[in-house]
Amino acid sequence: MRLSIRYMTKYTYGVEVGESQNALRACPLNNEHQRLLDYRLTIDPLSNVVSYTDYWGTRVDVFGINERHTRLTIFADADVETFMPPQPSGSDLPSDDTTGLANHYEYRTPSPHVRWGTEVHEWARDITAQAGNTYEVATAIHDGVGSRLSYVPHTTVVGTPVSDIFANKQGVCQDYAHLSLAALRSIGVPARYVSGYFYASPSGEQPSSDEIEVETHAWIEVALPGLGWWGLDPTNQQVAGERHVKIGHGRDYEDVTPLRGVYHGETDSTELRVGVVMSRSDLASPVIEPRPAAVLTQQQQQQQQ
Repeated sequence: MRLSIRYMTKYTYGVEVGESQNALRACPLNNEHQRLLDYRLTIDPLSNVVSYTDYWGTRVDVFGINERHTRLTIFADADVETFMPPQPSGSDLPSDDTTGLANHYEYRTPSPHVRWGTEVHEWARDITAQAGNTYEVATAIHDGVGSRLSYVPHTTVVGTPVSDIFANKQGVCQDYAHLSLAALRSIGVPARYVSGYFYASPSGEQPSSDEIEVETHAWIEVALPGLGWWGLDPTNQQVAGERHVKIGHGRDYEDVTPLRGVYHGETDSTELRVGVVMSRSDLASPVIEPRPAAVLTQQQQQQQQ
């Protein structure tokens, strides 16, 4: 499947601000499951961009605005060809496949947004009690999180603890991912957080139109001994396939935050507009109608970064 993506973020400040420094993670990966055909970055005010690959393997575009400004607009355009990755089955793994689980230490331990208590650990242990190998464990956790949580926007923030997500039984894609990771890691299975885009209607189905507006999406990858990383989307209860476009992975949301930045200046409010458009054909210059502008408090701004 060939997909074109336009990511847009626009900050409008209440007053002129000084120097701004930013780090953007919006470029899709180039790997065996997707091929990056083109990537273009447009920044207003104009800025020089320095790119590097971070510790986790994600491209980071770093740029600064040195002049005084009242707005910052970022467009990241990408063309990607995706493929359905080969899918494992329970028979691909032996019943005793625990030897490979000693690897990937950083994906087996707690991280800033993936910490668990006794309740999550016991729940994970109970719902995987009949699992014969890591594939079956991952499937049980994936299905269990999908059954436990309801998708309810605006009920959580980036820093909502896993214990609260587990208890309140609701959240958005990053919460599904964080709870899945906590459950898997609590019983010793390496798993990592994935950030990207999902070409789907709001219900998760194949879109009825070629061009749609979406949001940044989150899913997980589980390490299957001898087979590599297996992508699962607990929010949509499906394996990660050709409609999933991966930007990067890490321990949790903190490692693949789409945009992180700071600026010099004081302003009572900042207007933030975010939009992502995906299409099945080349996207020359779409007109994005972003979600309604929000007046953000300083705490909310930090959560968006």
